[in-house]
Amino acid sequence: QVQLVESGGGLVQPGGSLRLSCAASGIIFVINSMAWYRQVPGKERELVARINSDHSTNYKSSVKGRFTISRDNAKNTVYLQMNSLKPEDTAVYYCHSITTDYWGQGTQVTVSS
Repeated sequence: QVQLVESGGGLVQPGGSLRLSCAASGIIFVINSMAWYRQVPGKERELVARINSDHSTNYKSSVKGRFTISRDNAKNTVYLQMNSLKPEDTAVYYCHSITTDYWGQGTQVTVSS
């Protein structure tokens, strides 16, 4: 049974930081490309960042320089470090295993003063 379990969301002030975690089970994590997506009500889910099995990364242009995606294959976990958060980063963030097409349940991130 595949599970992707996100954690680390919450309420943060503009300019603050959060680190999201996604713990995977039931997949061969080391060969999976992983990604973080986000979605706000009424809009399509959008790719925020991706990390491949070789640790190469890609980012949505609006988060470059502020967000960092990383992975720890020993812990079957992918992370999203989010710095200098803006109100427009408010969304539900989802973990996605690209290679095997599984999704986590999502974690809410709210950036507000």
